[in-house]
Amino acid sequence: MYLMKSLKPCLVDVHAHICDPIFDRDRSDVLARARSAGVEAIISVGENHSDACKNLELARIHPMLKTAAGLYPTLLDPNQADTMISFLRDHRLHLVAIGEVGLDYWAVKEDSGKKIQREIFKRFIDASLELNLPLNVHSRSAGRHAVALLIENGATRVQLHAFDGKASAALPGVEAGYFFSIPPSIIRSRQKQKLVQQLPLSCLLVETGSPVLGPDPQTRNEPENLAVSIRAIAQIKGISKDEVMEAVVENTQRLYGDLGR
Repeated sequence: MYLMKSLKPCLVDVHAHICDPIFDRDRSDVLARARSAGVEAIISVGENHSDACKNLELARIHPMLKTAAGLYPTLLDPNQADTMISFLRDHRLHLVAIGEVGLDYWAVKEDSGKKIQREIFKRFIDASLELNLPLNVHSRSAGRHAVALLIENGATRVQLHAFDGKASAALPGVEAGYFFSIPPSIIRSRQKQKLVQQLPLSCLLVETGSPVLGPDPQTRNEPENLAVSIRAIAQIKGISKDEVMEAVVENTQRLYGDLGR
């Protein structure tokens, strides 16, 4: 006799920095509030090797946390990239994504630095293909460039987090089957409101970007605020919150598979 697996939708915060020390004092409470708000899983991204190790340990303690590991794009160090790629290979079975990785032309303005960023990003794209792991991508002030580089290098499983470019820059990514995750800061960002208005629901995910990108920039953001993103998308699209939830759950499963317990 076979046991039927639960068909309960799994609402996922697809990008949050739960390893951030700002959560050390009350992380369990933060996760309890998230679960009470309907969040079933959280992809806990990292910026360096230390974050990756901490995220693995946190996932052992808190099963709702799913580990991603990456190198923040302002860390222009090929040696750190080597270390992270080795980590990805060594811990593949415990990871759900590579991230966050990408480009940041807001912080890195020199051509030499941008060149190093692109080379490191290409290596993570290659790792994504080798290990069959989705990329959780940062692309601040570099959206068009990041999408182009992803397409040029054959990336197939991609989430662009908190995309800050125009819809015209995102559309080639939509055509390539990439996903775009929307944080609660949408309620104070005309750019993100326009992005959601113009992109199809079939490519949208929801994130919080915790502890930043919240409804109030002066207040620590938490995964429970995923509901803010859902309400905003529903209002902009003129559909119900249930329709948005159904779509983002399906989209998340298409990219990440079943992240439920």
